[in-house]
Amino acid sequence: QVQLVESGGGLVQAGGSLRLSCAASGRPISSVNMGWFRQAPGKEREFVAVISMSGVRIYYTDSVKGRFTISRDNAKNTVDLQMNSLKPEDTAVYYCAAGGWGTNPSGYDYWGQGTQVTVSS
Repeated sequence: QVQLVESGGGLVQAGGSLRLSCAASGRPISSVNMGWFRQAPGKEREFVAVISMSGVRIYYTDSVKGRFTISRDNAKNTVDLQMNSLKPEDTAVYYCAAGGWGTNPSGYDYWGQGTQVTVSS
């Protein structure tokens, strides 16, 4: 079992930055891939980024490439998502996920409770 807790969400103006953090407990995250997803009101949960166990392989959805950076610290059991140049369309609840790979949410085993990110225009 892995328990995930996100933090760092909030309200920011367009063009601003936020850094989300996901703290894991229950087992070392060095043994699992970690991802970030988001869900806007009335929309399906969508893939944002994923990072492999070692941190060598990283993938982003096209809409965040060049603006978002996913990173992990296996020693601290944390995964972060640095979000720059935020746009109103980035507004969503952001979820940390573990134990899967790829863009399909159903492929992940563990989820956090989510943190709200709101970008004002």
